[in-house]
Amino acid sequence: MSCLLKFNWVKLPRNILPPGKGLMGAWARLASRAAFRPGQANYCGHRNDVELASWIGGVVGLKSILGISNRQKALEIMNTLAEMGYISYTLEKGTKKLSYTIKDWVVECSGAACADGTIYAANGYGFLCLPRNITQRLAEAQYQFEEADAWLDLWCHTVWRDPNNVFSHLAPAIQFGREGAALTLETLGARWGWEKTKVWRFLQKHGDVFLLRKLPGSYGCLVFNTRYPGAAATVPADEEIVRILGKIRILRAWITRRSTA
Repeated sequence: MSCLLKFNWVKLPRNILPPGKGLMGAWARLASRAAFRPGQANYCGHRNDVELASWIGGVVGLKSILGISNRQKALEIMNTLAEMGYISYTLEKGTKKLSYTIKDWVVECSGAACADGTIYAANGYGFLCLPRNITQRLAEAQYQFEEADAWLDLWCHTVWRDPNNVFSHLAPAIQFGREGAALTLETLGARWGWEKTKVWRFLQKHGDVFLLRKLPGSYGCLVFNTRYPGAAATVPADEEIVRILGKIRILRAWITRRSTA
């Protein structure tokens, strides 16, 4: 399905989770292992009733999901995610059973149609539906983004075939709000709490996913998502982008003449 601005969610394959350190990387790993439908699950010989968007197990399982060997560090991440409203979780002292629930869950895309088999998705299977504004509370809290946070921030603002974004008809493009497709390294840096050079290094490092195309003059740049599911991987050449810009200029000039006539 196309990811248009009118939709409040985007798709993230479970085999393409945000790389590097960051709160959103931990959130994505937790969400990728949550139940995609209610049911019962086995863990260490125990059978637990599990609700939609939840997981039940132990601290050892939690550390495995997060990819962290330190118990205290794993619980600190859980506390931070809970404080910021991303999850709720409980840890029973007696049984040491840990359970968490993802609060930002798109119920309309819950996987309820997959009624057979396990209620937990296997690693790398299927995709998550993410609220487009999942990273917005970090920006509003002036939280300094880490690598995984910035990566997911770009992914969640992927727009594909939106009628108001001509570039998104060429390939899935990154767009924040309705301000237009053109971005600058300075605006991204201000959002993430980074210097311009750090934004540039990040985009160079992750160019296999988020491909940068500089616009002529002072128009800024375009960022395309080459891995968005269901979209063609071909990214437009510079010549095609310049050609579209020329048509946009002509259209704007025509609109200006009409409005002043």
